[in-house]
Amino acid sequence: MGGCAESVGKRSGFFGDILESLIIAVVLAILIRAFLFQPFYIPSSSMMPTLLQGDRIIVSKLSYYFHPPERGDIIVFHFPLNKKKNYVKRLVGLSGETVQLSGGSLFIDGRRVPEPYLPPGTCFADYGPVKVPEDAYFMLGDNRMNSEDSRVWGFLDRELIVGKAVVLYWPPNRIRIVR
Repeated sequence: MGGCAESVGKRSGFFGDILESLIIAVVLAILIRAFLFQPFYIPSSSMMPTLLQGDRIIVSKLSYYFHPPERGDIIVFHFPLNKKKNYVKRLVGLSGETVQLSGGSLFIDGRRVPEPYLPPGTCFADYGPVKVPEDAYFMLGDNRMNSEDSRVWGFLDRELIVGKAVVLYWPPNRIRIVR
């Protein structure tokens, strides 16, 4: 009289479990990359010494849902003249501010802005003054003498921002929070 109870549902078996796990992993990876974080490769030396050519960074796509971009943020964005390309630069000028480069210093609304991320003695050409329009930003590379930035292509529209650089993860000897 002691019979075995049969399971009501079908068991998918070992390969079914692996397939289900793989599908879940792929869907999660796509969602994370689309909405949360995305890796990027640094193709040029325009952000030296902060980021070197060949570095790999993680960009947070969530950062600017909670607060607006801030001066000093390193931002990945779609290049205004070719939206298929991504650029990475430092935000130095906010909407409504007047930006000027003079005597090797950055001035915002006539006040000198310290730039501790630049090596001492960094020289660059004078530029401006220019006023940053509404919903736009003024972007500069840290390697001021070798950077195609807002001085060349103009202001960055808010809608072109991909996200904020948060972690440098490659090469391993340079792993750190990006500032």
